Amino acid sequence: MLSPMSPTAKQAVRTAKNSSVVRGFARAGFVASGLLHILIGSIAIALATGTGGGREADQSGAFAELAHAPGGQFLLWAAAVCFAALGLWLLLSAFLDRSWEGARARATHIVENVVKGVVYLVLAYTAYVFANGSGASSAQSTSQFGAKLLSTPGGIFLVVAIGLALLGVGGFMVFKGVTQRFDRDIRVPSGARGTAVKVLGVVGYIARGVALGAVGVLFIVGASTNDPGKTTGLDGALKSFLSVPFGAFVLIAIGVGWIAYGIYAFFRARLALL
Repeated sequence: MLSPMSPTAKQAVRTAKNSSVVRGFARAGFVASGLLHILIGSIAIALATGTGGGREADQSGAFAELAHAPGGQFLLWAAAVCFAALGLWLLLSAFLDRSWEGARARATHIVENVVKGVVYLVLAYTAYVFANGSGASSAQSTSQFGAKLLSTPGGIFLVVAIGLALLGVGGFMVFKGVTQRFDRDIRVPSGARGTAVKVLGVVGYIARGVALGAVGVLFIVGASTNDPGKTTGLDGALKSFLSVPFGAFVLIAIGVGWIAYGIYAFFRARLALL
């Protein structure tokens, strides 16, 4: 049985979390996130306009773009380190931050930071894999994961649960954008600059929420039709818009929204409450 962390150890962890070095790398993680979102948004627009080729509109597609760019290996290694730092900072913040008043607000803070922390750690690992030259299609990996779940007893319920969870997270992102709840995470400057940051945040969060919600819908459809090919993740969700009326325009709007979020993330790197 694990013993509770001693007060000295807790203070050491808190000191590490609040150090300028850790916070500096965490802020750099937002820059890496911004670049990733801009690349995904650009790929989405290219797909909508018929110039995307066989590229994937997700993190693996974005990392592949970086891998083939001048200095791409350095950028991938830097992204891996910065994503890992931001992920660890968020996980530590989830349990060490005492600034939230009320049980409900604190519970929301913990869940949100844990989820985001895990996501950034996964991105760190993915960037590391691509930096080593062994990157793989995340769409294919997600589809294979869905196939394994659907082939197991009760797996269909797990796929539906994942879909509902993704829908919930996507809905929360849309809510966070519409209500400008994201301003709790940053120091919003005054004047035109602050207005620009808010507009970018609203557009970005809504676009991310719609895309993630679409992933959730595909998981549910895949479970209801027993078709693991539907569970292809973000790339499959974005490409699915091309099969509906005016879907190309919707995909362009989502791509623009992801680029907007990427620019917002650049601002967040400086304005984040770390």
